[in-house]
Amino acid sequence: MKTSFKINYSSYLVATILSISAMGITACSETEIKAVDRVEEAEALARVKSLESQAAAIKEDMASNPSAKLTISMPDESTIPDDEFGAAVRRGLQIANHTYKELPDNVGNQLNCTSCHLGNGSEAYAAPWNGMPGIYPIYRSRGGRVNSIQERINGCFERSMNGKALDLGSDDMNAMVSYMSWLSQDLPYGVSPEGRGFVEIDKNLEPNTDNGKKLFAEKCSVCHGENGEGQYNDDGSYVYPAVAGEKSFNDGAGMARTYTAAAFIKGKMPFGQGNSLSDQEAVDIASYFTHLPRPIKANKDKDWPNGDAPKDVRR
Repeated sequence: MKTSFKINYSSYLVATILSISAMGITACSETEIKAVDRVEEAEALARVKSLESQAAAIKEDMASNPSAKLTISMPDESTIPDDEFGAAVRRGLQIANHTYKELPDNVGNQLNCTSCHLGNGSEAYAAPWNGMPGIYPIYRSRGGRVNSIQERINGCFERSMNGKALDLGSDDMNAMVSYMSWLSQDLPYGVSPEGRGFVEIDKNLEPNTDNGKKLFAEKCSVCHGENGEGQYNDDGSYVYPAVAGEKSFNDGAGMARTYTAAAFIKGKMPFGQGNSLSDQEAVDIASYFTHLPRPIKANKDKDWPNGDAPKDVRR
């Protein structure tokens, strides 16, 4: 997997500085500027200076050592600050690991964010969240429009969780974004780390579903069940998540697509034995279980409105 180290901090820093300037202008328009406003503005400016210094240091290091790579890892939880932001970060971590328990009105199955985003959402090649706040807003072809990070999160709730979107300005949404931002503390804006997304898979391979069924029984069913139904504790939490059936993701989720699922399988499955399958085996398994019965995503016919849908999209 090729990793890009193209660094573009200017837009982020300018936007941050402009927002801080706007705070100052608003404050100046008031009759009296509260002392707390001055403190918060000073803290915001200090954060910008810190970002500038960190960006410069990494840029210099990359220039002197072209083979250097930033890697994805879970920061030490002791670095979560003991303040309101830290409380939001901890709430975000709790939601990530216990999504269906914490947000029962928004989760229509029994999955958690970490069913796919392994390692607290911070494991390389398991769609880690590290650095994600620095990527969005971005254009996404599935919707044919630019999405915010909040909209991307809600896409997962509506598809992978087969549920309902969070309110964009809710405390729980802010907690998830706060947690992702905390995960990204060592990844300056514009630097792409090693381990983003999934491993590469050969999308030219044609799946053999019969072989996939055989391999699923041999390598996957011991954890995920004979029919992909998963295994559960007495309290309803899963031991191993469902990859098919009513408790799994719907057919509009990215993981319901053959080559997306194959990339995850190739890098991470069987659990603890990642990269032990060939590309063809991963594609065969993915083709089999992604087409097992599962919830139907409403209005998925509206996806990829510009006609650029990948070949493995479910219709």
